Amino acid sequence: MSYKFKITHAYCWYDQCSMIVKMYFIQDIPFTFDELPEGSIYDKELIEIANKYYHYEPEDLYKNSFYLIDEEAHPCLFDLDLENPEDMPPDIEYEYKRE
Repeated sequence: MSYKFKITHAYCWYDQCSMIVKMYFIQDIPFTFDELPEGSIYDKELIEIANKYYHYEPEDLYKNSFYLIDEEAHPCLFDLDLENPEDMPPDIEYEYKRE
């Protein structure tokens, strides 16, 4: 039985809290994000959700991406056995093996 990596996401503040993004994680390590519509920064419910999570900077993603690449564990670049490949970002083509 092989190990399966899990993809999760959360709404987080990004870039000196100038925007809220949908951040994607593999095993709790952020690796990419989707920008939200411009008006989302004024959505009180979304702000409350984002306030619960770490505030990320571009340098955080840069460092995490290099770590994942070094470990050959970046899901956008390497063929990984994912527990939930359907949760990958929609604009990233990821071919997964169906069992």
